Amino acid sequence: MKKRIWLSPPHMGRNELSFVQEAFDTNWIAPLGPNVDEFEKQLSILLNGYSVAAVNSGTAALHLALKLLKVSTGDEVICQTFTFAASANPVVYLGATPVFVDSDPETWNMDPVLLEKAIQHRLSLGKNIKAVIVVNLYGMPAKMEEIVTVAAKYAIPVIEDAAESLGSSINNIPCGTFGTLGVISFNGNKIITTSSGGVLISNNEEFILSAKHLATQAKDPGPYYQHSQIGYNYKMSNVLAGIGRGQLSVLNERVEARRDNFNRYFNYFSAWNTKGFNIEFQIEPSGYFSNRWLTCILIDPVKNKGISIDAIRSLFDQNEIEVRSLWKPMHLQPVFSDTPRFLNGVSDHLFDIGLCLPSGSSLTDEGFDRIFECFDMVFSKF
Repeated sequence: MKKRIWLSPPHMGRNELSFVQEAFDTNWIAPLGPNVDEFEKQLSILLNGYSVAAVNSGTAALHLALKLLKVSTGDEVICQTFTFAASANPVVYLGATPVFVDSDPETWNMDPVLLEKAIQHRLSLGKNIKAVIVVNLYGMPAKMEEIVTVAAKYAIPVIEDAAESLGSSINNIPCGTFGTLGVISFNGNKIITTSSGGVLISNNEEFILSAKHLATQAKDPGPYYQHSQIGYNYKMSNVLAGIGRGQLSVLNERVEARRDNFNRYFNYFSAWNTKGFNIEFQIEPSGYFSNRWLTCILIDPVKNKGISIDAIRSLFDQNEIEVRSLWKPMHLQPVFSDTPRFLNGVSDHLFDIGLCLPSGSSLTDEGFDRIFECFDMVFSKF
C-alpha cells in the first residue's frame, strides 16, 4: 500500500530533542519554565522586539486578545468570513456577535473597502464594534496597511490572526505585528510546530503581562490562592516550548522549502496552461512575502473544460494523497447562519473552485512525481 502524502505534516529539525531532553533532565515538565522563556525571547527578536506570550493554542491567544480588548455580551467583532472557525469562535465565547466581511480577489483576505462599508453600516445601527479580526490565509498577508488605516479611522483595534503566516511580511515588516494584537499558531500542521501551541503578540507590554496573568488562572500575588478575575489554563508546556525552540532554528529553511514547493507547482501548471487550461494561484502583491504555508490553486470548471475539484479530490484520495478544499466561509457555516455579513461573492467562488495541495516542507521528489502523475491523469483526458 502506498504511503499517504499529507497536506502539511510536522517536520522536525536537528535540535528539538536536545531541548526536550533538557526539560526532562532538569524536571521542568510542568507548564512554564526555561524553554518557554527562551522561546518567547527568540520570537520577540524575530518579531522586531514585540512582546510575546506563549500559550497552549492559537485559539487561546485569540480569546485572550478579545478579553484584553474588553469584548463582552452585546458587542460586535468584525471578522473575515474566509477562514477557519477558530478565528470567529472566541467572539462567541465572550457573548459577542461576529460580523463577517468578504475577501478581496487578490490576497483572498479581508477586503478593506468592504470592511469600511461594514463598519459604517453597523455604527449607523448603534452597534458597539470592539475589534476587527483579519486573517493571513495560507501564509499570504492581508492588505494590513489599508485595513489598519480603515479601522483606525473609527478607533477600532485590529487583531491580526497570523496563525498561518509566521515568516511572512509586507515591506519587510513581519506578519503578526501590524495590529494592536497579533496571534500565531504552532499547531502540528503549521510551518513550524510545538505540537499544539500559539502566541499572543503586541507592542503594548501591559497587554502581554495581562495575558500571561489571565493564562495562568489569574492568581493574585500572595502566599495563598486568591483570584480577583476569572482566569484560564492556557499555559504552554515547557516540554512543547522545547520543540518550538528547535523549530525556530530551522524556520528559514521551512519557509524556503514551502516557497520552493509553490514554484514547482507553479511551473508544472503553467505548462498545462499553455495547452488550453487556466489554473490560477494566490499571487503575492508588490512588497508582499508569503511563507507559502499551503500552495492553493483555483480550477474553475468553466475555464478548464469541465474539470471539477470533487473529481480531483476523489482521484487523489484513491491514490493516498491528501488534497483539501479551501476554507468554507463562516457565513456558510450552520452555526453562524444568522450572523450579519457583508459579501461580494469572492469567498463563495474561492470555496467552490479552490484546492489546497500537499505543501509539507518534507515533500520529496517522489511525492511530487505521484502528485503530478495524478494531475496528468486528470488533464490528459481533455
